[in-house]
Amino acid sequence: MAELPPEASGVALRLKPLAFDTYRENAVFLSRDCVAVRPERLAGARRVEVHAGSLRLLASPVICDDPALVAPGEIGAPQPLFRRLGLPAGALVEVAPAPPARSFAFVRDKVAGEVLTLPQLEAIARDLSEHRWSDIEVAAFLIACAAFMTPDETLDMTRAMISAGRRLDWDGRTVVDKHCIGGVPGNRTSLIVAPIVAAHGLLMPKTSSRAITSPAGTADTMEVLARVDLSEEEMRAVVERCGACVVWGGRVNLSPADDVLISVERPLAIDTPEQMVASILSKKVAAGSTRLLLDVPVGPSAKIRDRRAALRLKKLFEHVAGRLGLETEVLLTDVLEPVGFGVGPVLEARDVRAVLRGRPDAPADLREKSIRLAGRILEADPDVRGGQGEARARELLASGAAARKMDEIAKAQGPSPISGALGSRVHEVRAARAGRIAQVDCWRIATIARLAGAPTDPGAGVDLLHKVGDEVVEGAPLFRIHGSEPSDFQFALEAAEEDHGFRFAS
Repeated sequence: MAELPPEASGVALRLKPLAFDTYRENAVFLSRDCVAVRPERLAGARRVEVHAGSLRLLASPVICDDPALVAPGEIGAPQPLFRRLGLPAGALVEVAPAPPARSFAFVRDKVAGEVLTLPQLEAIARDLSEHRWSDIEVAAFLIACAAFMTPDETLDMTRAMISAGRRLDWDGRTVVDKHCIGGVPGNRTSLIVAPIVAAHGLLMPKTSSRAITSPAGTADTMEVLARVDLSEEEMRAVVERCGACVVWGGRVNLSPADDVLISVERPLAIDTPEQMVASILSKKVAAGSTRLLLDVPVGPSAKIRDRRAALRLKKLFEHVAGRLGLETEVLLTDVLEPVGFGVGPVLEARDVRAVLRGRPDAPADLREKSIRLAGRILEADPDVRGGQGEARARELLASGAAARKMDEIAKAQGPSPISGALGSRVHEVRAARAGRIAQVDCWRIATIARLAGAPTDPGAGVDLLHKVGDEVVEGAPLFRIHGSEPSDFQFALEAAEEDHGFRFAS
C-alpha cells in the first residue's frame, strides 16, 4: 500500500480483524506510527470515532508498538468491533478523536439534586448506547441516580432507554413474557415457563440478561443448553418457528443503554429499585411484549427483604408499566432459600432438564413455582378459563410437550458454544451440628458460588444437598462447591468456612 501523508484529513486505514475478545467493549489497536492520527493527540481523549460510510462507532484506543500486529496504515479490530462494523478484512475505515459527550453535564445536575427531564435523559441514553461515556462516568451516573429518582423520572428514564435502541414489532399479536427481579439463586423458572407457554401456543420471545449480581442469569444458564448470542433476524426466525426463544438481549440491540449500565452495575453490585424498573421494562417494551408477569421474591436474604419494600417496588412497576401501555401483573413470592438444588449455570441447567424431563429427582420447588407462573401467563389466552392455567401448565409439563418444545427451541437457536461440564474441583461443606434446617441464606450461597467462579466459569457453583425443613446429623454434607480455577475455588472454600449460610432451628 502506498504511504499516506500523516494527519491528512480523511486518511483511511485498512481494517484488520484481531483475535481478541473485548467482551462488550469497542476497542481499536492503532500503531504508534499511525498515518491517520498521532497517538499523542489521543492522550486526553477517552474514545475515538471509527467511520465506515454512514456508520460511526466509538471505541477505546490501544496503542501498539508491534508492526507485525498493526502496521501504520492499519486499524486493528478485536472481535466485538469487527462484528459491529460488518465489513470484510481490508476494507477502508477512518478514525478520529471523539468529541466529549455533552450529556455528562446532566450528571452533574443530578449530583446537585436536580430531577432530570425527558430530553436530558434521552441525550444520556443516546450517548450511553453509542458508548460515548467511560465506565467512570457511567458509575457516577448510577450512583447519582441511586441517591434519588422520582417515579416520573424513572418513567422518563425508561422511555429514554427504549428510544435509544431497536423496538420489535410482532404484527399486533399477543406477546407474553415473564421476568424475575433476581436475588434468589437457582430461580431458573423462565427456562421451564417459556417452553410450557410456547407448547400451549402463545408467543414468548424471551430476551434475558446475563448475571448482574448473581451466580447466573437466565441467559448464562440457557447458554449451557443452546446458543443465546442471536441477531434480531435469527431471533425472529426462532420465534416464528417455535413460538418462543430464550436469548441474550444485548445482541439484538434492545435498550442498548441498559446493557452499558448493567456492565458497570455488575462489578459495583448496584441494583436500585429505580434502575431495576427502568432496565426491566425498557427491555420488555422494546421486545414487543404486550403482557408481562413479574416475579418479586421477598425474604430475609432475598434482594427485597420485607413486604413494605416489595409493595413499594410493585407500585413503581405498575406506575411505569401502566404509563407505557404494558399490561403487567406483579407477584410477590415468599422465599427462605434458593430455588432448586443447583447454583451456577451448569448446575441450574441440570435442574431445568430434570424438571422438563419429569425425573423423580427433579427439585419440586422449581417445578411447582414454574407451573404456578406459567399458569398465570396461560390465562392471557381467552380460551383458558380463569383458574385453569395451572392445570393446563401441569398437563403440558407431564405430557412431555414442554420438554419437546425446549428441544425444538434449543435446536433452532443452535448448539451451545460452551462446555456443559462441572468444575473438576469439588469440596463438601458439612454441618457442624445436628438439627433441622430453618433457612438457607440466599445471599451467602450466591456469594460462595460467585467466588467459586460462576458465572464466568459455567461449571462452577454450589450444589445444595439439603433444603429447609430437612433434619441433618452432625457431619452431614450440606452442599458441594464446584470450581475449576485453584484461586477461585480456594476463595469459595474460605467463604464457606467463615459462614456456610445454613441456619438451624433453635
